Amino acid sequence: MTGSRDPCCDGRSGTATVRAMTAESTDSWAGWYRDRLGAEAITLSAGGQHVRTHIRGVEYEGADFAVLEAVGAGGLLSSCVMEWDIPMPVSSAGTVQQATLSCLLTLGERAAEGPVGRAELSLTLHCGGAAYASGIAGGGFEEALGRIRRQLPSGTELGGRPLVGAS
Repeated sequence: MTGSRDPCCDGRSGTATVRAMTAESTDSWAGWYRDRLGAEAITLSAGGQHVRTHIRGVEYEGADFAVLEAVGAGGLLSSCVMEWDIPMPVSSAGTVQQATLSCLLTLGERAAEGPVGRAELSLTLHCGGAAYASGIAGGGFEEALGRIRRQLPSGTELGGRPLVGAS
């Protein structure tokens, strides 16, 4: 259909190819880590049932972005912010187009041996000139993504596989 417009995406980024992925597949995204010591470029990756990143020489891993813990000896993640964008296929009316999911994770202060400080996750899907926001969610990534799914126009779906907690 020439000239038709998708209600969610306008196609400026082109169409995306949806590919089958196995549980062993790993996706990676560039982002930023910020705390009292400054800012640092990071790469976050998700594969299988874990999310991983390296910050200032320390490897962190967890079942979700908000519960990353140091692997072995290392620093605690607290009083910091992580930001990254995830390319996300969105389908509507039989057409798959690329959108961007902007992610902002804020981790509060925590005691040396205490649980993870308050985690606030905010997701915003940028698609066709519109922005669909999760609001601040204390829960996991998939919960926040679910809030966005409920806002999308009827018949519009986010493509791809689960990004965290995939079995």
